[in-house]
Amino acid sequence: MDLYAYTYVGPEEIRRAVMAHPAGASIRAQEDLDRWLQDHPEAGEEGATWVVDLTGCLRLAPRRSEHVACAGGEEVLAAGELHFQRTATGWVIAEASNQSTGYCPDTDCWDALSLALTRAGLRGPPGFTHAITFRRCTRCGELNLVKEQWFVCMFCDADLPALWNVAPRRRVVVG
Repeated sequence: MDLYAYTYVGPEEIRRAVMAHPAGASIRAQEDLDRWLQDHPEAGEEGATWVVDLTGCLRLAPRRSEHVACAGGEEVLAAGELHFQRTATGWVIAEASNQSTGYCPDTDCWDALSLALTRAGLRGPPGFTHAITFRRCTRCGELNLVKEQWFVCMFCDADLPALWNVAPRRRVVVG
């Protein structure tokens, strides 16, 4: 399975402003998720910000947190938002997206999230319930969120690349 490290591509002033915040909570087991949701009851309604760190561990932070703060300023294997549902056997991940304008991960980062969920013994959807496609315009350099498969830059009307190109990324092996 190919996993990639994504660097933060958001505004530097946001990175500097949030670096005093603690990194997201590591979720390595169902008990960790249950405890985190108990400590953050608003997440049951609002959802949470999440990243998968370079060790393959899921990290959670309150929904309105910056992904770069959740990641402790580090590269990530994946990032986005999660929504939860309580079942008779505990909490499950009901919805997952790769919505992170700080890291702009490709949709293939699902593999990293799936691995983190499996390692933690958590149940979730079989893929992103809301997948976001990010592309950088090769003409004007602006970041774009591709909607309805319309690969045209919203800033200069240039065609956007078919393949992810937001920033350089590197392959990572997670042990």
